[in-house]
Amino acid sequence: MQLLWSKFSPVFRRFLISYLVILMIPQIAGYASYRASIEAARSSSIENSLKSLSLGKEIIERNLLQVEAFTRQLAVNPDLQNLIAGPKPHDLYNVYGMNRMQRSLSMYSSTNDYLSHFFIHIPNYNAIITPRTVYYRPEHYYAANQLDGMSFDQWHDQILKQPHFNEIIPLRNYKREILGTVLADVPAITFLQSLPLNSFNKPQATIGVMIDQDQMASLTQHIVDQYGGWTLVTDAEGQIIFSHGIEQAEAEQMAQSHQREDNAAETELNVQNVQPGSDGRLLISMQSSQNGWNYMAGIPEKALMTKADQIKQVTLVFTLATIALGLLFGLILAYRNSAPVYRLLASFREQITDSPGRRGNEYDFLASHINNLIANNDSLKNAMNEQIPLLRDGFIKRLLTGEVYTSLELEVISSQAHISLHSSKGLAGLVKVNGYANPDSEETIHELGVARLLIKQVLTEWNAQLLITDWGTDQIAFACPLDENSLNEAIGRCEKELNTLMEVIYREHRISTTIGTGAAYEVWNDAGRSFDEAKQALDYAIHMGTDHLVRFEDTMKENEMFYYPIESEQRLLNTIKVGEPEEAIRILEQLFLRNLEERELSYEMTQQFIMELKGTFLKLDEPKFKLDASLLEEYKTRVTSIQMTETITSLRAKFKRLTEDICGDFQRRRAGAHADTVNEMICFIQQHYGDANLTIYRIAEHMSKSEKFISQLFKEHTGENLSDYVERVRIEAASNLLHSTGQTIDEIAEATGYNSAHSFRRAFKRVRGISPSVFRKMDVHSG
Repeated sequence: MQLLWSKFSPVFRRFLISYLVILMIPQIAGYASYRASIEAARSSSIENSLKSLSLGKEIIERNLLQVEAFTRQLAVNPDLQNLIAGPKPHDLYNVYGMNRMQRSLSMYSSTNDYLSHFFIHIPNYNAIITPRTVYYRPEHYYAANQLDGMSFDQWHDQILKQPHFNEIIPLRNYKREILGTVLADVPAITFLQSLPLNSFNKPQATIGVMIDQDQMASLTQHIVDQYGGWTLVTDAEGQIIFSHGIEQAEAEQMAQSHQREDNAAETELNVQNVQPGSDGRLLISMQSSQNGWNYMAGIPEKALMTKADQIKQVTLVFTLATIALGLLFGLILAYRNSAPVYRLLASFREQITDSPGRRGNEYDFLASHINNLIANNDSLKNAMNEQIPLLRDGFIKRLLTGEVYTSLELEVISSQAHISLHSSKGLAGLVKVNGYANPDSEETIHELGVARLLIKQVLTEWNAQLLITDWGTDQIAFACPLDENSLNEAIGRCEKELNTLMEVIYREHRISTTIGTGAAYEVWNDAGRSFDEAKQALDYAIHMGTDHLVRFEDTMKENEMFYYPIESEQRLLNTIKVGEPEEAIRILEQLFLRNLEERELSYEMTQQFIMELKGTFLKLDEPKFKLDASLLEEYKTRVTSIQMTETITSLRAKFKRLTEDICGDFQRRRAGAHADTVNEMICFIQQHYGDANLTIYRIAEHMSKSEKFISQLFKEHTGENLSDYVERVRIEAASNLLHSTGQTIDEIAEATGYNSAHSFRRAFKRVRGISPSVFRKMDVHSG
């Protein structure tokens, strides 16, 4: 072994060094890829955080715009106009007008979470109306909703008397009444608007909307939960709107620091900014173009680098293993490859007498003697000349498959194949002989051979510079050189002449053909790309069943993305949840129409669309849908059983049946739940009909639902208006009392929930058609 090492050491060292160099190249590339992956993982995490912060900003701004829209709606509300602008009625407190306005306000609190707590101050009556009640003295309202750091007089002067236009009071604690007399601190911002909207001196009314900090902060909860960071929102003056996951003192310091930076540098609105913080966190900030608010988030860099650390560990292990295996294989291959060279050198030296001083480099020695052997071997030259057609065919195939990499290699191989390349520009194409689906018999193969020969003859007669080669049993590949100057005109002329040649081939030889062409190439090394495009064009033509020339550009429309916006998905889920099969199927049919009829999606895009649609139906397992566990499992099984390889007709039918079944279950669940709700309402009315304050609002409050909802629900299930039913229950109870007791009309009116005997008499006559006294007399006479 030592003897072999001493003999082969020069060649062995060259091989080994070469392998080590080759081994280091992918290691360098791997290190570069590793650095790029680290940065990509970091950038991805930052981008996700930016998207979360931006989404929270957009939702907050949209809700604030809805609050502004709410004030504009109230500005034109006729009931409110009568209260703030009209003269006072004889009723000093205008109880009816106030209560009517209060009832109309209660529905607003269910439309937007930001409208759950608001008030309207009407100086005309010195009263405050809220969605729940009417305060005929502002002191009573303030006692239940105290503003931290502000006395009632200050609150009255600064909030109620001063004009406001889309004004926002930054974050402060409200002493809000929670349970009876219990006051709890509720941090919130206050939106203020005076009415009418153009009032600049003495407002006729003031609207105040208190938006809880938790409602706004919940929109940025994802950043805190996922990364353990914090979020902070300040107004244009640097005052805190809300914060989450950060101490109050730190939040104030951060708000002041950010405000100083904004004052020092002129910033553009809606520009996202990412910069390192002093505490090992990344500070992400953006400014709103709507109100100038600053949205900030602090994310620990360690949380962002979690994926990067995993990449680092995997890369390190993989690199060390690769180097160890590379060294081992390098030693083995260097020995194996150097041994044949040594044996070859020994053979040459046995046949050729050469002085030791003239041996020199082993490779030079071998190269010189091999060249001499080739140059002096005439038989070898003749054999090579006989192989020119094969060399030509092989060169064309290498050219079209992109295996020619350098200009020097191109010149050498083309000269060996006796091919003259006059132009570096050209067009690659592929001709298919139609009519032979399974060319497996000997006779069919012979016919195809003849057909290819005839087609090549026609193509060669058309252009002698055309590079042609067989491509399988029924296809012919070609590269057509084009003029150096007007490339577009040459392409158009070439495609037109190819179409003419197809007609000639069919007319003279009765051979139907289809041609696919790729985009033009401007250098020979790019011919492989053009030929790949030609193959795609031909595949598209075969798929579409065409028998004419198809360009690669004709297939590009297949690359359209599928249409499935998030709004359509949300509408589909919502209609299924409320059990509306007609609307859900309409949305589903529209999605199929937009994607599979109006668009020509590729197979991959079609699969992606079906996968997204399946994902939508799988979202029915979310808690908000409250599906029965057995039904949910059944539906999930049906969704997962849908195969994307099925026909479009089958997929459409399956999704339609699935939608109908799910909507039917939701309808049955909703009908049962609604019946229980109506029964509970009836029991509540039967128990409390004697309460004069039993109104639709109070019933809705007891049921924790809106007045409009319970009124419509009661009407649908009973066919009777809710207010009429309450009145009927009271009158029936009053009739029993008139019949069985000697109570006066006033006592019966009070016992059945009427504020006065007069209103009781009117209601009794409206229901029974006669007055209570007449009813009692009639009952006595009949008895």
